[in-house]
Amino acid sequence: MSNFLASLLEFFKPARFPADNPTEPAQITRSKVLVIVYDPVMDSASGATLSRQMKWYNTGDLLTGFMGDLLETSKGLARYEVVERLDVNEFPVKVDGFRYTPQSYMDVIRRAAPPHMPQEVDYAAILSRFNILQRVARNEIDEVWIFAFPHAGFYESIMAGPGAFWCNAPPLANTSASKRRFVIMGFSYERFVGEMLESYGHRAESIMEKTFSRLSGEKNLWKRFIRYEKSAPGKAACGNIHYAPNSQTDYDWGSMTPVNSECHDWLLNFPNFKGDVRTVNADNWGRGDIRSHHKWWFNHFPCVAGRKNGIHNNWWQYVVDPQKVIV
Repeated sequence: MSNFLASLLEFFKPARFPADNPTEPAQITRSKVLVIVYDPVMDSASGATLSRQMKWYNTGDLLTGFMGDLLETSKGLARYEVVERLDVNEFPVKVDGFRYTPQSYMDVIRRAAPPHMPQEVDYAAILSRFNILQRVARNEIDEVWIFAFPHAGFYESIMAGPGAFWCNAPPLANTSASKRRFVIMGFSYERFVGEMLESYGHRAESIMEKTFSRLSGEKNLWKRFIRYEKSAPGKAACGNIHYAPNSQTDYDWGSMTPVNSECHDWLLNFPNFKGDVRTVNADNWGRGDIRSHHKWWFNHFPCVAGRKNGIHNNWWQYVVDPQKVIV
């Protein structure tokens, strides 16, 4: 094929990425959630479940707090709806067929026995039992949130469906029957809302990394957003889910060391940065409180009108709906 013909074909080929548009509105993204709660009965006489016996958190309270935080920090653009909740009286099966009993699990909790290996849960069995791929394909649900307990074997997040990519875990194979990508979140009712936000934060990191993966240099705004002083001296922005702008180590959200950061520029002026650099420290994000830091971080996610380099200035639409990510 001649160079001229190849150029001509390339010119008339449909554009892979949407055209830039400075005024394209920031759309609300809605997601219908199937919630599955593995909370086995530990005492048949009293009917006490694992969460009650251990005095861990109430799943309903966790859901309310978590969805409320996402709605707040996304300025109303990330809207989750629980369309069904399934309470399952059993321990989920592992990839090798092993399943805890109440006694064997409590032996692990009391450190009388080591956790079973391999730890990973059998996702394929869960997808099959609850007809999840077909329900996603029929648009009955958009994602799945699973609540369980320590050593249950769930990833914090994992993606399935055709074109699924890394989402803090390898994509689930043999899931194309869903006809679209979807995320399965793994939460623990031993932990509180801050840890749920952390799991969701790693999901957001993976999805935004993929969203901007074809862009380099200053065009890759995700790389700019996650800068912190240790990784980019003098160019700190908002950091990532583990590192605040002044963090020196993982989970160092309580440091009072002052650093200059452009985080306010992201919050107030994006995408038209004005060089608004201010001195910040842990006073800005909750002095070490995990939930406060993560809400602060999500609050800085762009959520305004416009599209540049094929990517919308509302990042929440990608985080909530990975099908919108062009791969």
